[in-house]
Amino acid sequence: MAVEYREYSPPVDLQGVVACLWERMSAGGQQLIVPDGCVDLIWLAERELVIAGPDTGPRTVWLPAGSRSSGLRLRPGAAGGFLGRPASEVRNCQVNAEDVFGQEAARLAERLAAASTTDRLRLLAHVVRWRQVTPDPVVTAAACWLGRPDARIATVAAGLGISERQLHRRTLAAVGYAPKVLARVLRLCRLTRGPGSTLVERALEAGYASQAHMSDEVRALTGLSPSRYLVRFMEDPPPADLQHGRHACRRSCR
Repeated sequence: MAVEYREYSPPVDLQGVVACLWERMSAGGQQLIVPDGCVDLIWLAERELVIAGPDTGPRTVWLPAGSRSSGLRLRPGAAGGFLGRPASEVRNCQVNAEDVFGQEAARLAERLAAASTTDRLRLLAHVVRWRQVTPDPVVTAAACWLGRPDARIATVAAGLGISERQLHRRTLAAVGYAPKVLARVLRLCRLTRGPGSTLVERALEAGYASQAHMSDEVRALTGLSPSRYLVRFMEDPPPADLQHGRHACRRSCR
């Protein structure tokens, strides 16, 4: 069974908070998930409403063949406001939405179970409106700066007019992990989607200091060597407008 993945632009009023809405039909089996700096709200396999927290390393999830999942992907910097708590509390885990939102999530799950696929995406988008999410503007700006190959955390903090400690604290709350980890994740995004026909060219464009630097970071984030990871990624590439992907539920780093 071929994997089907479709991504949709968020409603105009949510574009500053939501990166995209998406649907995925699973081919079944174990699915690799790698870090991307985002948090998703997912109606998973048409059976449960979950929140996929920000990952700092690879993990796998099993999905039955033919199962359909619908999701909403938050932009980096919006997760803390959406959750109503530091995003670091859901780091490296997938939690039932009811554990975060209580009975509101239980009622939403009932509505999702009875809704059509299109209506499910509308319901997920409505959750963001209901929670009146406001991204942390400092963290949003920091994520853009850290997405550049030559970015340095001290320089980013100074440019934003705050201390490195303040940037660390606010990034933990809004994204789920520290600026240094976010910089590593964004570097992986650049390696995956960047220009260059060879691994060396991609590595230079992404901003890795050396081959050893690239190998260590990519293996820590994906569990694979850079060459094996890129081969695996290219075998199952995301839509052209995605800067990065997750094999179980793809995410963008924009």
